[in-house]
Order: sequence, then C-alpha cells, then structure tokens
Amino acid sequence: MPAYYPPTGFYFRVEFLGVTDDDTEQRFQEVSGLSVEVETEELREGGENRFVYKLPKRAKYPNLVLKRGLLKSTALQNWLDDALRTYFTVVIYSFKPADMIITLLDESGAQVAIWKVVQAYPVKWSTADLRATENAVLVETIELAYQYFERVPVSDAPVK
Repeated sequence: MPAYYPPTGFYFRVEFLGVTDDDTEQRFQEVSGLSVEVETEELREGGENRFVYKLPKRAKYPNLVLKRGLLKSTALQNWLDDALRTYFTVVIYSFKPADMIITLLDESGAQVAIWKVVQAYPVKWSTADLRATENAVLVETIELAYQYFERVPVSDAPVK
C-alpha cells in the first residue's frame, strides 16, 4: 500500500453559484473561517458534584473571509454592490444570497476535497491600505456570513 501524504492547502478554487462562471473570479489567495463549533449548555445535577453535564445546543459558523488581488469591474463586484445597495436603501429587494463551492485541488488539478457553503451574503468589503512607499499588490477582503457548510464527497461534486 502506498504511503498517504495529506494534501497541501494552497491550490483551491472558490465558486459563487449563480453569480459568475468566470475563471478569474474563482481565484483567491486566502480563504479563512471554514469551521464549525457546537455550543454547549452546562447542566448541574443536584447531588452529583464530581462533574457537570455538557449538552449540545446548536452549531456556530464564523464568517468566511476571502482575500485576493483587487480586480476591475466584475460580476462578483456587481453582486457585492447589489447587496450593499439593498441593505441600506428602500429599493426593490433584488439581491439574492449565493451558494458557494470551495474545492481543494491537487497538483494535477484533480479535486481532493469539496465544501458547499449555503446562502452566503456579504457583510464586509475592504482593501489593504494604500501606501506610496510600497510596491505591493492591492488586496481586497470580502467577508461573508452564511447559514452552514457541508463537506461534499468528491464523487457527488456538482458538474460544471
């Protein structure tokens, strides 16, 4: 049996379903916040002083944070702008949250792991500081809230 080596985490793709199919839009330099934590409630039973029961309540999902070099006008940027206009104005509600697919790839481009993020919507957008003394790529940060995520078996992955 060949030795198993855990996959590296630097080759991945981020897709916003129903927002854009452009390959340029799927390239990010960082994805963070893909985690889940179960809240617990402590129950102290009368007469039992050796321990406290911890009962599960619900799952908590932190915001997802995506970082990439700033792109010019794109479908994703239009989706973000639409969300911000909808939150703060009294226009007809046209914004729709988007499901996302985050795919970890191996060196040949084959899928290694897939996560489906359900009903994501932007809650924050920012850029790195502008500095005349540095010659660096301007990075934009997109922070998204979402309902939940699930790991999808590679064989069940949505076909593009």
